[in-house]
Amino acid sequence: MEEQTIFIGQSNEGQAIGLLPKMANKHGLIAGATGTGKTITMQGLAEGFSELGVPVFLADIKGDVSGVTQPGREHPKVAERVEIMHLDDFKFQGFPATFWDVFGEKGHPVRTTISDMGPLLLSRLLNLNDTQGGVLSLVFRVADDNGWLLLDLKDLRAMLKFVSDNAKEFRTLYGNVSAASVGAIQRRLISLEDQGGDQLFAEPVLNLDDLMQTDENGKGIINMLDATTLMNSPQLYSTFLLWLMSELFEQLPEVGDPDKPKLVLFFDEAHLIFKDAPKVLLDKVEQVVRLIRSKGVGVYFVTQNPTDIPDGVLGQLGNRIQHALRAYTARDQKAVRAAAETFRDNPKLNTREVITELGVGEALVSLLDKKGRPGIVERTLIKPPKSQIGPIDKGQRLVLMSNSIVAGVYEKTVDRESAFEILAVRAEERAKQQRAEEVAVAQEKERKKNEKSKTGRKRQTVMEAFMKSAMRAVGSTVGRKLIRGVLGSLLGGK
Repeated sequence: MEEQTIFIGQSNEGQAIGLLPKMANKHGLIAGATGTGKTITMQGLAEGFSELGVPVFLADIKGDVSGVTQPGREHPKVAERVEIMHLDDFKFQGFPATFWDVFGEKGHPVRTTISDMGPLLLSRLLNLNDTQGGVLSLVFRVADDNGWLLLDLKDLRAMLKFVSDNAKEFRTLYGNVSAASVGAIQRRLISLEDQGGDQLFAEPVLNLDDLMQTDENGKGIINMLDATTLMNSPQLYSTFLLWLMSELFEQLPEVGDPDKPKLVLFFDEAHLIFKDAPKVLLDKVEQVVRLIRSKGVGVYFVTQNPTDIPDGVLGQLGNRIQHALRAYTARDQKAVRAAAETFRDNPKLNTREVITELGVGEALVSLLDKKGRPGIVERTLIKPPKSQIGPIDKGQRLVLMSNSIVAGVYEKTVDRESAFEILAVRAEERAKQQRAEEVAVAQEKERKKNEKSKTGRKRQTVMEAFMKSAMRAVGSTVGRKLIRGVLGSLLGGK
């Protein structure tokens, strides 16, 4: 019995080119210049995985892939390709999907927390330098040691202020706290908030199980992250994708080599993930990509040029679909040579020349065989999608969202007690204590003042008593002489 494959297209010799489900979690690359058909290839692969019962998560950069939810329509180019490839069983159909959106406008809100994001990814999101990143890590450490949750941006702001205000106390345990770095982080948080990034950090947090669902017919749900607005903040977009991959790696159990993936990720505009990323982050990404396959997750990077992907990651992408590249400059020609050299040679093809000659919807394809070896590269005509090419309208999207399996689950935020509330209570108690101390000091001053005042009055009373006694003595002769004598003696008289 022939092993089931995910049909990708047909080679020049009429051979069916298909991806083995057992090799699908060995990751892949879809590359090519703008307008060469990468999005259609990604849509067709998503359909194939869905039919196999494998859920998919993909980033929809332009909103085009939303058409996967609707049956395709008759079109001369589609009909021509169906005829050329002898697809007798080809039938237009839509596929089950769930829409997600960080901003909650064109999909269900998708959120995480500051704690879950962690200092490494958050430093990338805020574009912090090493010193500032060190301060941020210190803030996380203080929060962890005290058991304080960092859920949203106000929690992080409260912690930054707390650490800054108590820098002297923390210096011995954690090291120096740079006031300038704290100020820089606070300014970056304002910038992030201006971009709408604060909406990413809240509860309820995305439950990863909601990404791994099938419909009543056993088809895998295609989860689409609407990135039409998110792409205006490339750092936010790329950091979110890295967070998702790392969370899947940390939470999913080991499954070894499954017959098919539990989930497949498509990361469009993948170059943004690696652009300007520090080495420590690149090392972490390389490690996650290498190990996440054992969790049953396949990752497919979609980008214009293979050189956009670091070598350490590129070497782990066993399934390659290379659309046309342009060679207008010396740099372009170098990129073409580099792309050609990554394929297993086909004696019938001059790979370097073919890359620049490919038409729209054509690609050089090399897939892993049963033993995990790269297959010989084939010039391949990519199959047409069964679903609609192009975006759906707003009304269709709203209907799909209202009927989604997660409708109403993530729309309302929850704000439970966390660092902000705890530190606010501490600050209020400290303020009360300070006011009480100030009152006590004031009362003590008043008491001492009163005691001093009472002592003065006692001395006056003794003098007054003496004078009164003297005045009584004036009535007698002896008294008059005594008084004169005394007073005269005091005043220098006789």
